Amino acid sequence: MSTIASELNLILLGPPGAGKGTQADRLREDFPLAYIATGDMLREARAQGTDLGAQAQEHMDRGDLVPDEVVIGIALERLSADDARDGFLLDGFPRTVPQADALSEEMANLGRRITAVLLVDVPDEEIVRRISGRRVSKAGRTYHVEYDPPKHPGRCDVDGTPLEQREDDKPEVVLARLKKYHQATSPLIDYYEKQGLLRHFDGSLPPVEVHDKIRATLATLRLEDEL
Repeated sequence: MSTIASELNLILLGPPGAGKGTQADRLREDFPLAYIATGDMLREARAQGTDLGAQAQEHMDRGDLVPDEVVIGIALERLSADDARDGFLLDGFPRTVPQADALSEEMANLGRRITAVLLVDVPDEEIVRRISGRRVSKAGRTYHVEYDPPKHPGRCDVDGTPLEQREDDKPEVVLARLKKYHQATSPLIDYYEKQGLLRHFDGSLPPVEVHDKIRATLATLRLEDEL
């Protein structure tokens, strides 16, 4: 079997609150994949003091989005690291079609390819319900008004302190985040759909079922590569 066929090079897409983190953790347990999340990647570049990391820091200090060319440069550097050479799981990159084009070009130059793009999708109303229902204690313990309520409404089970809703979890903020997600991600969904790389998964199912479906899909893709 060729090196290309044996690798699992995956991209994880999905709205905030879809359960991507849970699926990423499970995939990393299943396969020896380097997990590369955009936030972690940018922080590493800044901590290492690279030129690209310094450029990213300047933009973030001003409250600006980090430009595509900087994100692309950092991502491609990260993909050349030893732990990513046998497979990776990208989360948060690419975010735009130019980023996706740069990734495809780099993979082709390296004689590698993307195995699949995993879209864990959940309806907006369910995302709002999931995120806006979260409540947090001062000590950081998390509850949910529907799915994991405290024994006494509005109070932490452990220390009895009042539970609060974080600003980021308020419905209007969640809806604004979802709007940005759809604006940024819809072109990517079309982009990878046309390439035959996109695989849809219903993130409203229990996490174990989502994981089982992803594993089955990856097993089928690997079998097809071997034929």
